[in-house]
Amino acid sequence: MTFGRTRSVTLEGLVGTVVDVEAHLSGGLPALMLGGLPDTACAQSPNRVRAACASIGRLLTQDRLTVNLSPASIPKNGSGFDLPIALAVLAAVSVLPASRIADVVHLGELGLDGTIRPVRGVLPAVLAAAREGCRDVVVPIENAAEARLVPDIEVHAVAHLKDLVAVYTDGGDRLSIGVPASAPTPAALPGPTTDLAEVAGQPEARAALELAAAGGHHLFLLGPPGSGKTMLAERLVSILPRLTREQSIDVLAVKSLLGLSASEVGVEFVPPFIAPHHSATQAAIIGGGSGAVRPGAISQAHHGVLFLDEAPEFRTGALQALRQPLESGHVVVSRARTAVRFPARFQLVMAANPCPCGLGHGKGIGCTCTPMAKRAYVAKLSGPLLDRVDLQVQVPAVTLSSLGAEPGESSAVVASRVALAREVQADRWRDTSWRLNSQIPGAFLRRGPRRLPRSVTTDLDRALDRGQLTLRGYDRVLRLGWTVADLGGRTSPARDDLGTALTLRNQGPVAA
Repeated sequence: MTFGRTRSVTLEGLVGTVVDVEAHLSGGLPALMLGGLPDTACAQSPNRVRAACASIGRLLTQDRLTVNLSPASIPKNGSGFDLPIALAVLAAVSVLPASRIADVVHLGELGLDGTIRPVRGVLPAVLAAAREGCRDVVVPIENAAEARLVPDIEVHAVAHLKDLVAVYTDGGDRLSIGVPASAPTPAALPGPTTDLAEVAGQPEARAALELAAAGGHHLFLLGPPGSGKTMLAERLVSILPRLTREQSIDVLAVKSLLGLSASEVGVEFVPPFIAPHHSATQAAIIGGGSGAVRPGAISQAHHGVLFLDEAPEFRTGALQALRQPLESGHVVVSRARTAVRFPARFQLVMAANPCPCGLGHGKGIGCTCTPMAKRAYVAKLSGPLLDRVDLQVQVPAVTLSSLGAEPGESSAVVASRVALAREVQADRWRDTSWRLNSQIPGAFLRRGPRRLPRSVTTDLDRALDRGQLTLRGYDRVLRLGWTVADLGGRTSPARDDLGTALTLRNQGPVAA
């Protein structure tokens, strides 16, 4: 036999393509040549394959082998092609029966001693293989836990190339390795460790947090240091509904591209909470990189919360780049030869001080900031960005009376109301593709069957006419008004509900 073929998967972002890995043995000077647009890590596979094959007793030094990764027009990334290349080569030199490996998907990096090492992106790769109708996939033992989350595909986990070769040479019609008992298993994932009852006072900010959770709205908290802005943001995930299995797999697929350990695998866990440092670059926030394109913080926060503490301290480019993902729910990172799309359906929570020194609240007696410094600080949060944030709430300094008051409601109590409000929204929009009030297009609320009478929208209409609201802002207040009504147990918003929504939107920063 001079030809061997098996299968693997290449990823562009989270989109996987099944690849045929072909090897051909021919006469001529000894060589192991690789084609099919491999990146640097993939192009180094021949060296690792030679050493790994030598470790199991088959030298390739006298053979002229050509390996092709088809379709050749699609870039191939990473070291996960080591294992399929080695198997295709061994089939071409008649060490393995070519028919046994032809329809099996293989993923894994090879060590020089033949060990099969874990790789990134196994979960989205196995998802792509399942969509293409593949029945069997072989992965490193360390990646078995995430691979087994994918239904309708048989996962086989191996630790060494010689073990896999032994299975294929033993004969049989079906691959029957399975996952050994020694494979890592996912640990029980903990629930939220924080509780909303720990926040002292701040009834208005707590109400805004509940509204944000109930309708999926974005939130901006403005207040002095120590007022509880970060505590409130961190407790948002404790009142959000738990993720469904499909949402959990979406989140884990993004994490898999960055390297996912077995202890992080699970399908019933708290929505992600991502809080990048203010020194993060635009690529770190949005996604990118000089080599393979990697997901950024907004994709890691998919189905969860992205918290930007001290938001004006972030780079202006990174903040402005948030505008498009906030509207579309995804981000496209473009390169010269490719454009990679990542999911980015997240809730944005921003927090900021009233001025650079943080003391410009109340009478501002201790504030040392000049009017120009305050203006420059506020200007970093541009109008178009804030226009996309539904709730903009002032968080006052904590007083002694707040510390002595009874603790507020716990996360469990608030979460039950949030879950009920979301059930109402899901039932209301059941005949559409939307499930949350924040997802409803403005035109649908203004002109569709749920259009509110003019007597209810009077205050909103007046604010729009006076230029106090943009049309985007008008639509966002309408959505927020529906959420206020849902939490209040009303079937549609009243004028007071829209007034509450308008008030909670108009407390953002004002330039000095």
